[in-house]
Amino acid sequence: MAEIARRLVEALDGLLGVPVPLRVRAWDGSVGGPPGAPTVVLRNRRALRRLLWRPSELGLARAYVSGDLEVAPGTDLYDVLRAVAHFAERPEVRRLRLGPGEVLGARGRRVAGALLRAGVLGPEPVPPPEEAPVGRGRLHSRGRDRAAIHHHYDVGNDFYRLVLGPSLVYSCAYWEPAAKSLEAAQEAKLDLICRKLGLRPGMRLLDVGSGWGSLVLHAARHYGVTAVGVSISEEQVALARRRVEEAGLADRVEIRLQDYREIPDGPFDAISSVGMAEHVGEAQYRVYAEGLYRLLVPGGRLLNHQIARRPDHPGEPYRPSPFINRYVFPDGELSPVGSTVSRLEEAGFEVRDVESLREHYGLTLREWVANLEARWTEAVGLVGRGRARVWRLYMAASALAFEENRIGVNQILAVRTAADGAAHLPATRAEWLAVPGAVAGTASDLPVPEGPGAGPAVTDLGDRGSVR
Repeated sequence: MAEIARRLVEALDGLLGVPVPLRVRAWDGSVGGPPGAPTVVLRNRRALRRLLWRPSELGLARAYVSGDLEVAPGTDLYDVLRAVAHFAERPEVRRLRLGPGEVLGARGRRVAGALLRAGVLGPEPVPPPEEAPVGRGRLHSRGRDRAAIHHHYDVGNDFYRLVLGPSLVYSCAYWEPAAKSLEAAQEAKLDLICRKLGLRPGMRLLDVGSGWGSLVLHAARHYGVTAVGVSISEEQVALARRRVEEAGLADRVEIRLQDYREIPDGPFDAISSVGMAEHVGEAQYRVYAEGLYRLLVPGGRLLNHQIARRPDHPGEPYRPSPFINRYVFPDGELSPVGSTVSRLEEAGFEVRDVESLREHYGLTLREWVANLEARWTEAVGLVGRGRARVWRLYMAASALAFEENRIGVNQILAVRTAADGAAHLPATRAEWLAVPGAVAGTASDLPVPEGPGAGPAVTDLGDRGSVR
């Protein structure tokens, strides 16, 4: 009688001391696990070998990316991921620290017996080819950072357009009550950043990690600034330059293939960094913050938009997600928002505002997942089935992580104050958010503001400094 799934689930329940929250259908047709639970399908013995050798999210991810494990028809991927995430946080499971290939203890022998009878014991399967190569060189050196960025961002602009939509904005949208679409919400986010930065005609903007150029295009078109966008993704830079030319803004927008540590031509009146600082790393964050500080005029503003992790469980070291690190963002690092604020302050900035957009990112990721699933066949044709499955898994899991407050995202507005301590900001938050944005107009439609701090932040650039 086919009963591999039932025996396996019973053995795992005994090992862990708590019931596994998934229903399992094995390659022999057997089914085990609680009725009504989200169902996964083990398509072959190799799926179990992956889980045995890497009994963590990495083994589960490799099984899914390779196609050895599937989500059963009629089962929502979000339901599977939610069940797994909650299960992994149970104290009984957290106490069980299995290493690669280890099944230990008296109860572990029961699992080993079930696996032996299923005929799945054997060498560790080769990881799916979408896994990033192990980084070479010093962590967050310029060469290693370029390789990490290449792995994630240089997978094809057509694929990114399919997932992100025509806005090509790869960070959370801003879902105002009137937003009827992802595009409208992304437009609102771009405008929110411009208003927080107090952009005005004639100002000079630096966008660090500028992606496909959407923010600098918006700022030049609607706020009359001149802008420089820098990225170390060759494919992003190529498309961003083409978009600038097509928009007729080449005289006001420059896109560079350049590391943030190599920008020689400050100062700038304002700096934006959106979804880029996660790649900087703890060891380089002071270099990043101090470099941006030196690139700003006194009185200039920085808008740092960055994903944050919650503080770790007491007494446990920070553990980056092995799946995200191997398949999505090699060498990426998340810090609590309090640590980021402290680093910016240590660099000399005055932090004036912190706004959480956590729920906005959950909504945005669900839209991206829907875009991918609606054009799945086309996506697979562009990047292959394995990479498309990486993206589906990472975006769906990330949506849940934001929704359930396991990670967050924050916009931090900071100022390089003038020599006399002046920040050149209006007195209230409502005032500096109420800058006329003219989203439906052009830069020439914008009034030129009057009064202290209304135009380019400062004209005295004597202590502008330079980037080391």
